[in-house]
Amino acid sequence: MRIGELSRRTGVNAHQLRYYEAQGLLEADRGANGYREYGANAVLRVRQIRHLLGAGLSSEDIAYLLPCAVGEAPELLGCPELLAAMRSRLRRLDDQLATLARSRDALADYIDAAERLGSQTYPPFEDADPEPVPA
Repeated sequence: MRIGELSRRTGVNAHQLRYYEAQGLLEADRGANGYREYGANAVLRVRQIRHLLGAGLSSEDIAYLLPCAVGEAPELLGCPELLAAMRSRLRRLDDQLATLARSRDALADYIDAAERLGSQTYPPFEDADPEPVPA
């Protein structure tokens, strides 16, 4: 099937399909006319890619995982490459979550401190008649 048909069958635009191909995630042969020709398993492969992207995996991670992928969801066999890539991604996510939690806590502390001080005009002026700031 050509790229337009694959796009219609998967709901993924042609630009993204070409990107998947450039990343080595999807293979296409070239017809005599130079058009991309995808095999029957391309629909399944694109659906696998979309599911794995939805899990937050990078295209580089997915390249390692696809040889271990079975089915549309996909189920992933316990290939060593797969486990190493997923553990690495999980560590990165845990680090990001920890960073976000620290940022959230700091912001909540600033809000609490500001509320304890009470409402004042901002910026506080020492002069009774400050000069207006030009717009």
